[in-house]
Amino acid sequence: MSNDAPLRDGYSDVPAGKIAAVVTYLEMRAPPAPRAPRPETADLALERFGPGEAARYKRIYRAIGERWFWFSRLGASDEEVSAVLADPGVMAFAATQGGRDIGLVEIDLRQEGEAEIVYFGLVDAATGQGLGRRLMDRTLELAWGQAVRRVWLHTCTLDHPGAIAFYRRSGFAPYRLAVEVADDPRIAGLLDPDSFPDIPITRGA
Repeated sequence: MSNDAPLRDGYSDVPAGKIAAVVTYLEMRAPPAPRAPRPETADLALERFGPGEAARYKRIYRAIGERWFWFSRLGASDEEVSAVLADPGVMAFAATQGGRDIGLVEIDLRQEGEAEIVYFGLVDAATGQGLGRRLMDRTLELAWGQAVRRVWLHTCTLDHPGAIAFYRRSGFAPYRLAVEVADDPRIAGLLDPDSFPDIPITRGA
């Protein structure tokens, strides 16, 4: 939920049962310059989700995101996810290699003139092989292939520590910071209650 009221200097309490993260918004206003080619990685492909593939979508979403506190789609019903996948203003893809699902890309085009990369990621076993760069290059081709003037995304302090550097190398520039406060998904059972021990669950007195 957006709240444009600026935070005051100093410390702000986070209510019991909540988590908080600093969010960085990044954008590009023109397609990035072509990057030097790298050796091709065999079999990397994008398969667009059909509206009946909510379970597959959520399985990949969890496989990528449970390390990085992704949770919003885990709390959605299959019907809600199917509605997103069926929306003509949304392009959602499974990244596959050798017939295996290894990544997720979701681009939201419902805001006129803009493309938001809502989700982008690879499973842990597929990282460190240059696949992320290839997947982002393909994602940007898809986004800029639409009638848009801006492509944007956001990441946060719960995400991979190299996320901002990766996005900047891809051509994005940071333009806004925010603080997100949300219900702790571990309390609702969406994530393992023993995960993220460095971010303790607070339940109040």
